[in-house]
Amino acid sequence: MSSTGSPIRILVVDDHPLLREGLRAMIDGQTDMTLIAEAEDGEHALQAFREHRPDITLMDVRMPTMGGIDAITAIRAEFPAARIIVLTTYEGDAQALRAIKAGASGYLLKNMLRKELVETIRSVHAGRRRISADIASEMAEHMADDELTARERDVLSQVAAGNANKEVAARLGISEETVKTHMKNVLTKLGAKDRTHAVVVALKRGIIDI
Repeated sequence: MSSTGSPIRILVVDDHPLLREGLRAMIDGQTDMTLIAEAEDGEHALQAFREHRPDITLMDVRMPTMGGIDAITAIRAEFPAARIIVLTTYEGDAQALRAIKAGASGYLLKNMLRKELVETIRSVHAGRRRISADIASEMAEHMADDELTARERDVLSQVAAGNANKEVAARLGISEETVKTHMKNVLTKLGAKDRTHAVVVALKRGIIDI
């Protein structure tokens, strides 16, 4: 039970109905938790949060209309005390770091839900931060790395989509030389051998998404 003796009130946000159903079943099986609302994307999550003021929000990252990290930012801008746990299939440390910086209190891989979800909810509700061990280890490994700038991520995303430097330059409204400079910086920061390797590393770490 919460400190007031009432169940922990939970909002679930995910665009997959089957996952929401599974989360509902897990929450319903706990005497100290209750599911008060569901949403299928970030925009509806913000509306639901305004209406229900949950104790804990379980938030997917990849959703249509408004993704999870943007939703966390929006919710926390209005409700700084909001406690949000990210649920994701993706193990990228950069994505996890963005979620934590946006204000998430927990970060949990969906393949660990049965083992860790209930205790993660209780832990975050008690005011602690909870991150999957594998993700925390990955974040620690890259803690000293230089982050890509927003423009470097834009350039790399265009490269990942199969565009040559000339096309990237035209799409982003910059010179081809500037594109080359950005890619040189990207290779250095990611420790990548070439463009393809840089894309692979960036996708694995959640720096870009395609």
